[in-house]
Amino acid sequence: MEDQLIQRLESAVKRLEALSTGVHDGGDSPGASSDPSIVAFADLVDQYVGRVTSAAEKIGGQVLEVTNIVREAFSVQKQLLIHIKQSQKPDLAGLAEFLKPLNEVIIKASRMTEGRRSDFFNHLKAAVDSLSALAWIAFTGKDCGMSMPIAHVEESWQMAEFYSNKVLVEYRNKDPNHVEWVKALKELYLPGLRDYVKGFYPLGPVWSSTGKNIAPSKAPAPPAAPPPPPPASLFSSESAQASSSKPKEGMSAVFQELSSGNVTSGLRKVTADMKTKNRSDRTGVVGTIEKENHAGSHALSKTGPPKLELQMGRKWVVENQIGKKDLVIEDCDARQSIYVYGCKDSVLQIQGKVNNITIDKCTKMGVVFKDVVAAFEVVNCNGVEVQCQGSAPTISVDNTSGCQLYLSKDALEASISTAKSSEINVLVPGAGPDDDWAEHSLPQQYIHVFKDGRFETTPASHSGG
Repeated sequence: MEDQLIQRLESAVKRLEALSTGVHDGGDSPGASSDPSIVAFADLVDQYVGRVTSAAEKIGGQVLEVTNIVREAFSVQKQLLIHIKQSQKPDLAGLAEFLKPLNEVIIKASRMTEGRRSDFFNHLKAAVDSLSALAWIAFTGKDCGMSMPIAHVEESWQMAEFYSNKVLVEYRNKDPNHVEWVKALKELYLPGLRDYVKGFYPLGPVWSSTGKNIAPSKAPAPPAAPPPPPPASLFSSESAQASSSKPKEGMSAVFQELSSGNVTSGLRKVTADMKTKNRSDRTGVVGTIEKENHAGSHALSKTGPPKLELQMGRKWVVENQIGKKDLVIEDCDARQSIYVYGCKDSVLQIQGKVNNITIDKCTKMGVVFKDVVAAFEVVNCNGVEVQCQGSAPTISVDNTSGCQLYLSKDALEASISTAKSSEINVLVPGAGPDDDWAEHSLPQQYIHVFKDGRFETTPASHSGG
């Protein structure tokens, strides 16, 4: 506590010295820089952002890098608050121009979560999603389509908390520095930014009535590129509505065959000479098999070579597999993890207990596994089918459209979490050995009702039709 008071006093002295010598943030007027709301925001940055940065410095790497971007975003917001004191309320075009510096920083942070998934993906997503809280400054009134500023900050953190909780679970008993970073990041927004907005701008920014006008940039915007065509659906419209008692098609049929044990003999085995540690060329094992189809390998050159390999004895990597229905990982153990990335129209079978499995940015992908020690995760996917033949304590589905989960009796106690996902169906075994699988749709819509001073949230019921 004493150290925090000393830091705040030192920062206040530095600002007073800057004002006395005529040095101001970004060349702004002394009146704006010394405004109580600006001074309070500077204190917010010194106290809360400083704590997040201190924790990140102990971790280093990408966590420190994304934390520095968070600091940059708060610095930009401070400058925007100063400009608000000097500017008249802009129109929509002017508001977009005004927010451009903040938007550029948030885009820079978002790029850190793109591409191959980092070991610190949850840290990055927590930090990046939290930055949406800074958009409270764009609130222009009740009809602008945004929540009130205080509510917006709280709702934005709720999105980020999904990933920050994952960091807590992973590092709670492993590294206190990561736990401290998560706690500091949360306190930056709750209570930090929320209380600041509540104290100074509960109804939104207060623009100057006599200030300058904010004009949009005159440079013509480049034409927007046409959106890519949507990926083909894993199921036809007819099969999507069919009951579980009808014959399965597509990957569902493949799953049924795998469950029956009739096709395992045709699966491609990963032998000892295929493992990375036993090979001199250190390339993906599927790369040699792809030579049989030159046209296919040429088409995949833009997305990288296909891989199916064990790296450093701890992590299986399955990447860029297209149209492969016979992938299998046989020789694995509970200390290893499996990461599947960028695969399409393929089926992977995992024939042993592993620590965790992650499916990232895959389309029309099927995965059959036995047991996981920690969790099974589906992230950024479209149209996947997953069959758990053993147990899984946690299954999470994030930012995914279309996911079928087949659970064995041993997996019925699994905790299933979903976020920003749609069309999630869970199929469980019937009561008897000859009974059909029962299909359950997980809610993707919720109803919020204000009652007795608080909101009550209930999932929207699904039609029986």
